[in-house]
Amino acid sequence: MKVLVIAPHMDDEILGCGGAMVRHVQAGDDVAVCVVANRAYGHRYDAALIEREKDACRAARELLGYHHLFFLDLPDEQLDQSQIKLIVPLENVVARVQPAIAYLPHLGDLNQDHRAVFQAGLVACRPQGSPVKILRVYEVPSSTDQAPALGPWPFLPNYYVDISGVLDLKIKALSCYETESRPFPHPRSREGLEAHGRKRGMEVGLEAAEAFMGLREVWERPGT
Repeated sequence: MKVLVIAPHMDDEILGCGGAMVRHVQAGDDVAVCVVANRAYGHRYDAALIEREKDACRAARELLGYHHLFFLDLPDEQLDQSQIKLIVPLENVVARVQPAIAYLPHLGDLNQDHRAVFQAGLVACRPQGSPVKILRVYEVPSSTDQAPALGPWPFLPNYYVDISGVLDLKIKALSCYETESRPFPHPRSREGLEAHGRKRGMEVGLEAAEAFMGLREVWERPGT
């Protein structure tokens, strides 16, 4: 199968789907990541820092072993200003990759860019007009978990991926992002990411897991 992970920022792909991507690769799936936005540092852009972050993303890709990486280079902290500026390039990536499975960030995240990417990604992966048969939403530690439990969009996982044997690889991939890693007890610390994976695993009787919300799954009879 062809798989597409749509990540608002560099590092979201690791935080939300790092283990699942490895599992897909191990299963023989063709995995692509699309990073939507560049990073702003202190609400300002620095070309050298952005390129360093891209190098970190490429290094993480080498560790996880997935196949394709796309950068849309849209402006960080501004993705919620125009949906059409998100939808069109995401439609182009979906048309190029032709994924059967797509992963999106969660609509209820604290980060406004994550919410905007979910809404645009939902359009780009719509049932009529896209090849996506399975659509899943991932959580991002430090964004999904820090949103107040007041809104209409809680993260309620109903699909889990066993990452017991690859949690250390996921953590190692995140360490490529030196500017985004934080000391414990931050959720993006090594200890925080391990604790989160263990917690999700305990929910379903596994040593470690990643949790997702399944939004759509179309089963087609073989030969149709």
